[in-house]
Amino acid sequence: MQTSLTIRQADAAEIPLIKQLAEATWGPTYQSILSKEQLEFMFDTIYSEEALAQQMADGQTFLLLFEGESPLGFASYSVKDEAEKIYKLNKIYLLPQTQGKGYGKTLLNAVEHEVKQLGAAILDLNVNRYNNAKAFYERCGYQVYVQEDIAIGPYWMNDYVMRKEL
Repeated sequence: MQTSLTIRQADAAEIPLIKQLAEATWGPTYQSILSKEQLEFMFDTIYSEEALAQQMADGQTFLLLFEGESPLGFASYSVKDEAEKIYKLNKIYLLPQTQGKGYGKTLLNAVEHEVKQLGAAILDLNVNRYNNAKAFYERCGYQVYVQEDIAIGPYWMNDYVMRKEL
């Protein structure tokens, strides 16, 4: 019997769960791309409970993906440019053992659906230029729009901004 997938919006009480999912996904995602020091610095900067609470307060909406009662991953999005109707996918992470099973596409489709309902015409996302996820986003209809280098403390994120018209 297949367990059903559910996606729902997270609230502040679920910040520890988001952090736990991030802890399980960040290392495997970035250990071959970033130094251990950069990985730890960025994780502490972005995924402390205080930072996650601030992201929610600043308008990021977090979605949680479950299979039955088991959390599999999360995504977050926010308005990037209201006048241009551009939203941003800020995060999307799945437990490593669940990758390649279509869950990422399910979660991405849910974000696309939600932002369209909110009036978005475009969804942007950043992906590290060395991250294999770029190919996943291309398969989902995203194209490289620009490159950008973003300072996070003493480190740099070397990203593509990918874009999809909704």
